[in-house]
Amino acid sequence: MSSVADRLAQKSSSRKPSGRGKSKQVRLRLVYVDFWSAVKLSFLVGLCLAIISIVGAFLIWMVLDQTGIFDNLNSLFKDISGTSGSDLKSILSLGTVMGFSIVVAVLNLVVTTALGAVCSLLYNLSVKITGGLLVGFTNN
Repeated sequence: MSSVADRLAQKSSSRKPSGRGKSKQVRLRLVYVDFWSAVKLSFLVGLCLAIISIVGAFLIWMVLDQTGIFDNLNSLFKDISGTSGSDLKSILSLGTVMGFSIVVAVLNLVVTTALGAVCSLLYNLSVKITGGLLVGFTNN
C-alpha cells in the first residue's frame, strides 16, 4: 500500500546525506477529539475573533470620521430626503457603532463556541463509521 506518508518518507530519505541515519516514521490514527478541549479551543478562537472585530470596527469608524466621509454622507442624506430634522451622523455615532459591534462580537463568540462543540461531536460520531484520520509523522 503506497500512501502519502510512504512517498514523503522516500522523498526525504533520498534527500538526506549519506552520513545521517534513517528518520523514524510514525503513522497515527486520530480516533477521538475531547469535547471540552474542543469547546475551550473554539471559545478562545471566538474570543480572538470578537476582539479583532471590535477593534476593527473602531478603527474603521475613526478613519471614516477623520476623513470626513460621515459629513459628506450626512449632507447627501439631507439633500436626498429634503428634511433638515434628521441627522445621519447621530445615528452612526461612535457609541451606536461600538454597541452594535459588541453585540455582534458576543453573538459570534457564542456561535463559534457552539460550532466547535458540534464539530467535535460530529467527528466523534463519524469515527465509528470511517475509522478516523490517518496522520503520518516523521522526525527529520
